[in-house]
Amino acid sequence: MNKFGVLFLLMASTSYAEHMPAPTDEFLYQLKQSLVKVATTTKSGGHGFGTGVAISKDHVVTNCHVLTNANGISISKWGVEYAPLSLQADWKHDLCILKFEWADLKPVAMSDNDSLQYEQPVISISMPTDSPAPYVALSNIKALYPMDDAEVVRTEAAFSIGASGSPIFDYAGKLIGISTFKSPGRKAYYYNMPVKWIKALLTHESTDLNALHDLPFWDAPEDKRPFFMRIVMPFQNNRWLDVQKVAMDWVVDQPKNAEAWYYLGASFQHLGDMANAIQNYKKALSFHQLHPASLSALALIAQSQGDSVALSKIKSQVKGISHEALEGLNDILSANQSPVNH
Repeated sequence: MNKFGVLFLLMASTSYAEHMPAPTDEFLYQLKQSLVKVATTTKSGGHGFGTGVAISKDHVVTNCHVLTNANGISISKWGVEYAPLSLQADWKHDLCILKFEWADLKPVAMSDNDSLQYEQPVISISMPTDSPAPYVALSNIKALYPMDDAEVVRTEAAFSIGASGSPIFDYAGKLIGISTFKSPGRKAYYYNMPVKWIKALLTHESTDLNALHDLPFWDAPEDKRPFFMRIVMPFQNNRWLDVQKVAMDWVVDQPKNAEAWYYLGASFQHLGDMANAIQNYKKALSFHQLHPASLSALALIAQSQGDSVALSKIKSQVKGISHEALEGLNDILSANQSPVNH
């Protein structure tokens, strides 16, 4: 989101930081106890790896794509391997639950919170292929995308090969999602499947690993993918007419989606139509009053237009979050002031 995304990210993370101390090593150690390494042998004789997390003493959730084309599956914990007895699969959402006997795993608690927030701090723990031990990354929620009665969570924590199926936790240690896929390119966005879909999957009947199944939604043909996926590459490559086309279709399909209105505003802004840009950013705020990127863009636009009234209003909103957030806003605005000609 370039400079327009920087402003409010500082504001919101400061607000959360005031109330949430960083997790301790002991706290993280306890969370790590619930992770397992998932290993597969493929029909061609190859091997695959992923991460899983225990949601009961007998159940592990991971990504279905970790298991694709497998003719053998096992998990390992403390050097001991276990083979699953059965499989519950939601291939569309790329979530699979493996059931075991005698594994006696340490389960995590699943969150009941349906009100995740932008910039909320989260904990990602993964077991990449090249890592001898679980890898911890602290990051923040960057976006929330409504889909199928839940919200796909985008975080800033990168994950690598072998980390598919990794859990993300809130700062209370509750499971909120499973790391699943990323967008192409060096500026990748990282997406996590919501815990609400895991809970729904627990009610499904067991299935055969080799049963016919759908592709995951993120691997569908381009025109069948969610709008939040279709918008990324045009946005990151400054193809503003393409951004505008996708965003217009998005707001028609999902008229109450703040992200859709934000991207539409960004397209107008970069195409030089500030009036429509402002209107669409405000529309985004009508659905999410603290939408980070929209507030960032509006603050910088107000400054560039010399609109002290609008800028003062935004500063008042920020002051209600914290004095430190207001200081961060002023720093960003100072850094983006146009030079004065003498």
